[in-house]
Amino acid sequence: MHDDMVQKIKSDPNYRKLVNARSGFGWILTWCMMAVYYGFILLIAFNKELLATKTGVGVTTWGIPIGLFVIVFTVIVTGVYVRRANGQFDELTAAIVLKAKS
Repeated sequence: MHDDMVQKIKSDPNYRKLVNARSGFGWILTWCMMAVYYGFILLIAFNKELLATKTGVGVTTWGIPIGLFVIVFTVIVTGVYVRRANGQFDELTAAIVLKAKS
């Protein structure tokens, strides 16, 4: 019984669509996050002078807003994934479950 349901789910076109969409979208967001994070690390490694440059007459340097950008970008990327997961991915999952139960 269990193997039959697994095969039924795997043969569902919505399942294939869900797997491809979720995996492709996950990789896109992963590469975006890696570019931002490793870009920041490379900036630390090779251009410390830019990060040490003051933004104005105060004591804040460019390192602070750039570092905050990395953190905010992470939150935004997470929010984008959650929004899509709660929308498109949940709809596909519900359709798969409904079809598997019938």
